[in-house]
Amino acid sequence: MNQTVIPQASERAMLFTLAAIQFSHILDFMIMMPLGPMLMRELGISTHEFGLLVASYSFSAAFSGLLGAVFVDRFERKRLLLIIFALFGLATLACGLAPGYVTLIVARGLAGAFGGVLGALIQTVVGDAIPFARRAKASATVSAAFAFSTVAGVPLSLWLASYFHWRAPFFFIVVLVMIFMVIGWRVLPELHQHLHKEKQAHPFSALFAVMRDANHWRAMTLSALIIFSGFTVIPYITVYAVNNIAISQHDIAYIYLVGGAATLFSARLIGHWADAHGKVKVYRLIAFAAMIPLLAVTQIQSASLGWWLVCTTLFFVLISGRFIPAMAIITSAAQPRLRGTFMSLNATVQSLAMGLAATLSGFIITQQGNGQISGYQNVGYVAIAANLLAIWYVSRIAMHDAHPNLPDIAPK
Repeated sequence: MNQTVIPQASERAMLFTLAAIQFSHILDFMIMMPLGPMLMRELGISTHEFGLLVASYSFSAAFSGLLGAVFVDRFERKRLLLIIFALFGLATLACGLAPGYVTLIVARGLAGAFGGVLGALIQTVVGDAIPFARRAKASATVSAAFAFSTVAGVPLSLWLASYFHWRAPFFFIVVLVMIFMVIGWRVLPELHQHLHKEKQAHPFSALFAVMRDANHWRAMTLSALIIFSGFTVIPYITVYAVNNIAISQHDIAYIYLVGGAATLFSARLIGHWADAHGKVKVYRLIAFAAMIPLLAVTQIQSASLGWWLVCTTLFFVLISGRFIPAMAIITSAAQPRLRGTFMSLNATVQSLAMGLAATLSGFIITQQGNGQISGYQNVGYVAIAANLLAIWYVSRIAMHDAHPNLPDIAPK
């Protein structure tokens, strides 16, 4: 398949547009967690109902990601991306208009379904349009949307929610979707070369080939353990901070602002360190270090805002920092000719792990009559157990890029 040749200026515009689309759907996913205290109070829901509200997005993203692995290669990239993005915007609008808990959880499920496909499509467009020699840098540009969402998107959305209503952030995201839709229509190139390639015997052949490889399953297991060990704790950090640590709802934005800013600097350093000293070794060191802030944010009973920011910033840096060497290991575990399908399936596994972690934590944690959260310490122990298991398990992954002579399993 010949690759589309894009002028350098147009390439930059395309990448920034893809990053903007990525920013929109990441912000939509992230904003639910800091809104937790406000949603629980105004909707009158329990901790496990809030857990299901967070998990509904992840479960839907898992299902749509699996479905997307089958149909995304059957349509022109630009039109499919913009159609899915428009449907995502409508689902987000439904979140803002939802009159109650049941309708909100349905709307979150729809947003997750379209958001899950969006993430895979964005990476697919990068792979189709950017030459291999510049693809890592291009992926880093698009991936910066996550850090920017943490530093700017979440604090701004929380400010809107504090001064207006919890619905305001969703309306803000809908406005962003409309703006980026217009820009995307003008900037993104049409990509249809993949439509002319020889069709496989049946649409599931690559999926079956991925699933026949035991090393792929080991890599996805590692991915699930890492996600699970973080996401048991993450959805309830804000709820615990407001109700137990007595952090003001207005000050919650500082957690994301400071933590996100620190992550912007630390991520590049961790990446260089992993390349220089070995990805497995660096992953294990960071994962061990991550247990300190993981324990701190789940065990501390009282703290000043400054001390809490120290704990949560270390949590952001080290919990997210594990993913840098880990994703290099997991990506390299795939047979190169099956990597696209493997990464789609891995994204499904990650979403399932997120949903299961949030649901489990919601049932472990309870809210007392005075509003305080109990059981968060037990959630921390569960997270540490999963983290230790991942530290042990990482050495079981064989990396094709590091050992190119590893045998492949050919699709039948």
